Amino acid sequence: MTTREENILLTNTNADSPMGEMVRSHWIPFMCEHELPAIDAPPQRIKLLGEDLIVFRDSGGRLGVIDEFCPHRVASLFYGRNEESGVRCIYHGWKFDVNGTCVDMPSEPPSSAFRDCVKIKAYPVREHSGLGWVYMGSATPAPELPNFEWMEYPPSHRHMSRWQQDCNFVQALEGEVDEAHVAFLHKRLDNPQVPKESLFGSYFQEAQAPRWKILETDFGLACGARRLVKNEMPFFWRVDLFLMPFYTMIAPSDDQNSRVWRVWVPRDNESLWSICVTYRKDGPPDATELGLWRDGAVAHRRVIPGTTTPVENKGNDYLLDRRVQRDQSFTGIHGIRAQDAVVTESCGPIVDRTREHLASSDTPIVAMRNLMLRAAKATAEGTPPRTSAGGQIYMVQSYSGLHADPTDFDQLPVVLDTMRIQTETANQSN
Repeated sequence: MTTREENILLTNTNADSPMGEMVRSHWIPFMCEHELPAIDAPPQRIKLLGEDLIVFRDSGGRLGVIDEFCPHRVASLFYGRNEESGVRCIYHGWKFDVNGTCVDMPSEPPSSAFRDCVKIKAYPVREHSGLGWVYMGSATPAPELPNFEWMEYPPSHRHMSRWQQDCNFVQALEGEVDEAHVAFLHKRLDNPQVPKESLFGSYFQEAQAPRWKILETDFGLACGARRLVKNEMPFFWRVDLFLMPFYTMIAPSDDQNSRVWRVWVPRDNESLWSICVTYRKDGPPDATELGLWRDGAVAHRRVIPGTTTPVENKGNDYLLDRRVQRDQSFTGIHGIRAQDAVVTESCGPIVDRTREHLASSDTPIVAMRNLMLRAAKATAEGTPPRTSAGGQIYMVQSYSGLHADPTDFDQLPVVLDTMRIQTETANQSN
């Protein structure tokens, strides 16, 4: 059982907390490229790890992430003027650039040198593979940006989106690596004609209690779920990946070339930003697949236009339709991601884990919690996880497939090859 003290350590990402410092030791993706501000456009608010920040692009095209509040009288710079390579506070005209330097203080006499004594908190920012990234850690210089498999494919092969979810980030991660819930939460009652390995297919109904094998790696965890299925090889493996500190890569289902990558970034201790990238390895998605991505039917969430608020949310009971629940789907809620959100949000923004009764189906949950708790404690002692260095350590992929014998997944050739590439890359970085 997770103790009350462990639960606090696990979920608190505020500055100077062990988990907060561990997360901050990594580059953090915070916006998709289509959301990033244009040159001299108004500042945008963004909350990350409990900090209220603004994002802006200066006259030279440089992206900045700085404290939302002016260090003079603590007025919000969201209302400021983004002009001539800096954001100017509307209260007294103090102006700050992307590095946090005060470049103008018109309310003070020209002879005053006070401007040189004032800075605002600013973080390193990069644009990389269609995402905005910020580094909120203490390492100088900032570490290398991370590389993932999907970054090797052109923009035409992928679709990305961002939404807000109202629960602690660990709860969302636990829902991702919980392979056992697929047989229930995402079950269809109308017997759709889909491949057996699809999330709505028969493999998940034939084996509702998978056998687990968890492999701890340099990047995090590989969580293998083996199902005994009828009239087949007879073993069906799905290997989902948890990549420190907040990434997941869920195994493909019926189409091995259609893949998904997600990040679950703490907004504060009771909410998060999720960014999802779906991509094809063999070419651009066709209109049908792209439509499913955009509609929030599978990997993404559909949001209220102009916001990051999902259409299906706690305030409207996720648009639960009891007729659909009776006749068509186990939940009566549209979209796999919305179905996941129901269970991770409905237990409260920070679940009381002392009330749980964990079972064998929760094997990957226990493994992930233990890994994160160890990483947070080690970071507090001066040793952040290897993933904080970025680079090629994340160049791995999830896996699913049928096999004729009960071999553990880490002995399967395709998975071994993935692990070999990951290990060799990590060793080269040492």
